[in-house]
Amino acid sequence: MEVLKKLTEPVDMTQGSPWKKIVLFAVPMLVGNIAQQLYNTVDSVVVGNYVGDNALAAVGSAGPILNLLIVLFVGISVGAGIMVSQYFGAREREKLSTTIGNCITLTGIATVFVMVVASFVAKPLLVLLDTPESIIGWCHSYLLILFIGCAGLAYYNILSGVLRGLGDSVSALMYLLVSTVINIILDLIFVAQLGMGVNGVALATVIAQAVSALLCLLRLMKMTELFDFKGCYMKLQRKYTRKIIRLGLPSGITQAIFSMAMIVVQSLTNSFGEMFIAANVIVMRVDGFAMMPNFSFGTAMTTYAGQNVGAKQEDRVLKGAKQGTLIAVGVSAVITSLILLFGKGLMGIFTNTPELVDLSRDMMGILAVGYIAMAVTQSLSGVMRGAGDTMTPMWISIVTTIFIRVPIAYGISFLTRTPELPNGRQECIFISLLASWVIGALITFIFYRRGKWREKSV
Repeated sequence: MEVLKKLTEPVDMTQGSPWKKIVLFAVPMLVGNIAQQLYNTVDSVVVGNYVGDNALAAVGSAGPILNLLIVLFVGISVGAGIMVSQYFGAREREKLSTTIGNCITLTGIATVFVMVVASFVAKPLLVLLDTPESIIGWCHSYLLILFIGCAGLAYYNILSGVLRGLGDSVSALMYLLVSTVINIILDLIFVAQLGMGVNGVALATVIAQAVSALLCLLRLMKMTELFDFKGCYMKLQRKYTRKIIRLGLPSGITQAIFSMAMIVVQSLTNSFGEMFIAANVIVMRVDGFAMMPNFSFGTAMTTYAGQNVGAKQEDRVLKGAKQGTLIAVGVSAVITSLILLFGKGLMGIFTNTPELVDLSRDMMGILAVGYIAMAVTQSLSGVMRGAGDTMTPMWISIVTTIFIRVPIAYGISFLTRTPELPNGRQECIFISLLASWVIGALITFIFYRRGKWREKSV
């Protein structure tokens, strides 16, 4: 118990070796992010093996719409994390307490909004995307269950973000591991044993996420040495809600734009048929794991920068940014090598169809080197966000997504059309994504070096 208590103590990142603090904070997050990715991956493996390739395509096709409609949670989570880390670094107990209380209330309001709106617009969006008739029913029922039960998803993401802002990345990891095990067990019961198909997968995810959210809440209620968890702090205060929204809105907009671009590209993906849709699902599941170190270091850099900006240690921010980015690049280089060496075996986990395995491996090979570029983007964007500059990463994301990825995807598709390939070459989907990643890394580096983000502290 003493060891566990030590591990879950909040980490003060304003002291000690920067790279050690970043790595020690990022590793539990990495394990946690991998566990979270298991939610979707286990869903895909179970439906792919027990229901079929069309069910696998249905779960994947629902992804962009799901991501689009949870942008409110993304915004609140990012805004909360930045404010919590800076107030924690500055030792502002009253402001920290009010921020956390307001986040809990805002999340409740956002949850009700998403439950109502998403339930009505999910089916029309699927129709708008020309989702194949063979999978649209599965897609809709899967989304409906997830949206009706979205409270667990919302509160886990926001409350785990608060825990990380306080320097505790281990508690969120442990709770996520518990819920991941629950998710896997329920997937096998609902789908393999009870034959509930994609509905069973969705129900298992909702239950597991609710458990992780409840555990995060219980943990926060015990952290009275850092802040006060009282009802009076949950009353919305304009000053704090505006800050949360101001800081989080750009990230929410970024997520929304990225999801809308994914929806636009999903329409192009759907034109290549069920086999390519299923291959895209497999690639995105493997991509989720490959991207985890980048996301983990990005979030660690946000907390690191936030605490040190709050403590007014700018030189330490710059030193940690350099060290953290170099480590993230090294980790991504290793992952890229593993993907290129063992890609076919990874794809075989999801399906027994040889053609689908080969197609997925070829598409994954296009993306592989892009993860190194994303290591730079995520790390430096994390530093800027932690300092309070959430606008610059937003604009970079808009440029790379709308003005680079989508035009390249449709441009290659149009230019490669032939009588045998009436919709063009399907590689356009992944070539466009790779191009947006590489160009995004270059732009992010340029804006980081300009240093305007240093002026944005809350």
